[in-house]
Amino acid sequence: MPLLFFLSSPLYIVPALLSKYHQGDQWSRPVLLTFYSVLSAFLRYLGLHSIQAVIRSSQNLEPFCCSTWRREASEPTLFTMGLVEDLAENLSLRNIPIILGGLLVGLVVLRHLQVAWQNIRINRMGLRPPQIQDTGLYGTKFIRTTIKMAAEHANLQFWQDMFRRIGGYTGEVRVVGRRIVFTSEPENIKAILATQFGDYGKGEGFHREWKDFLGDSIFTTDGDVWHASRQLIRPQFIKDRVSDLECFENHMQMLFRTIANGGALNGENQLVDMEAGNGKPVDISDLFFRYTLDAATDFLLGKDIKSLSTPVQPFADAFQEVQRVQSVIARAGPLNSLVPRKTFWEGLKIIDETINFYIERALRLDEGELASKSKGDEGYTFLHALAGFTKNRQVLHDQLMAVLLAGRDTTACTLSWTIYELARHPEAVAKLRAEILSVVGPDRAPTYDDLKSMKYLQNVMNETLRLYPVVPFNVRMALKDTTLPRGGGPDGSQPIAILKDTPIGYSTLAMQRRADLYPPVSEKFPDVETFSPDRWFHWQPKPWQYIPFNGGPRICIGQQFALTEMGYVLTRLFQRYDRVVSYMDEIDGGKPKMKADIVLVPGDGVKVAFFEAKRD
Repeated sequence: MPLLFFLSSPLYIVPALLSKYHQGDQWSRPVLLTFYSVLSAFLRYLGLHSIQAVIRSSQNLEPFCCSTWRREASEPTLFTMGLVEDLAENLSLRNIPIILGGLLVGLVVLRHLQVAWQNIRINRMGLRPPQIQDTGLYGTKFIRTTIKMAAEHANLQFWQDMFRRIGGYTGEVRVVGRRIVFTSEPENIKAILATQFGDYGKGEGFHREWKDFLGDSIFTTDGDVWHASRQLIRPQFIKDRVSDLECFENHMQMLFRTIANGGALNGENQLVDMEAGNGKPVDISDLFFRYTLDAATDFLLGKDIKSLSTPVQPFADAFQEVQRVQSVIARAGPLNSLVPRKTFWEGLKIIDETINFYIERALRLDEGELASKSKGDEGYTFLHALAGFTKNRQVLHDQLMAVLLAGRDTTACTLSWTIYELARHPEAVAKLRAEILSVVGPDRAPTYDDLKSMKYLQNVMNETLRLYPVVPFNVRMALKDTTLPRGGGPDGSQPIAILKDTPIGYSTLAMQRRADLYPPVSEKFPDVETFSPDRWFHWQPKPWQYIPFNGGPRICIGQQFALTEMGYVLTRLFQRYDRVVSYMDEIDGGKPKMKADIVLVPGDGVKVAFFEAKRD
């Protein structure tokens, strides 16, 4: 009997999928009726008659577009019951290969009919962008190339090559029959994030793919759930909180010790010869990720996990591995069920145990203790503030995970790229240090106002984010039939049709490196691939051509927090050090590998040496 149900399952799944994903959609009825006709002929060939009666009767029922139509709930069951009845009477080993082969052919035919009908609808709605060619059978070569280029940290090259082949900056591809649109057009990105915000969102597919990692957080939801998450988090990033720099300073002294040590300490009390460590090579990217993890957990949970003083840190390793696997899941698209998840689940277990420990501790506080920790500067934590609004453990967990991802990784990756470039441009280091000394001096900790007043410091961060935006690739789902303003017509300037449930991949990394969006190269404006903070003294990007923190209603809530933390760390570093030497040319030949699991990080780390300034 289990074999009978296995063989009958496609007959249940196909109508169920049609009713699930296309209720109220006119294409469902003609496609499904064609499927019924092919299936009926096939079953007649096999001598299965009961199921044919179900088919004939079902074809006379009300159409799919009727909102009160209830046939989709019962029809798959009728098919299954009829097929099981016939199979029980007629099944033989000789028939099994024929049945399986026939069902496979039927599913392939159905998929092609679905694609054909979608193409008809797209053409009726408007224009479409160029097709990306040479994608292999059902787009499998395209998926394979995507994953391969990501593994080689060549994501930017992949996108640039793709747009070069189609001769524009918006194109489409079909993967297992599903249409996917890619773009790096500012006007399209503006439409997705702002002017047509209601037409695009994360979508249920994205939520399903990311739910195990980020739950129902601000990063995975739409509509009322997303709005509630944003309203819950927003008050924690007001100026008064962002301008409280004590949390950053508490971990800076440990960062200085790890730099002199050449890496993480083996315990907080390890003795470090600061003088002997002057000029010692170190992977500063690793230390930045440790520093921001300590600062983020301190701010979020009220206690840091001391990754700067713990060489092997299970929580940090688990967090990184979960992100890596999640990135592969996202890139695999319709084939993501094939991605191995063993290390993913193991990593989540470690993360959840840590997060849940602090949640339980916070929820054990009485209302008075919680209020004092939520409102006062002394002992304030993000978790205590959230717990003042909700006691729902899952809500607290999901929002903490999302803010931890943003708070740790965005800052660490941008700091890493900043030092990568500054180490190759000593003239920029000299200008930055001169400004820092003139505003803050060699010893005093900077204030929030100090950081905002230093123009060259702001230029350095802006230029880094122009070349290396935090989230280089992103995706939105069309929530209804709609359009994008550019990509159609001979010159790509006309709107294109977008059907509901079409994923749109967009790249700020590819967009912000498009030479055609910038002024001509001149003495004051070097090539767009060149790191030049000075260009910002003479130039401002046009709206939507520079969006390192996204834009529109979903713009990054923690943008000012991240910029403040980055500015603080850079100021403290170059108060102490007057020179930084790069060892990266011998590693990457001056061509940085851009690793993009979720955020954009240096694929080979950032190996440098810092030299302390001599004191008079």
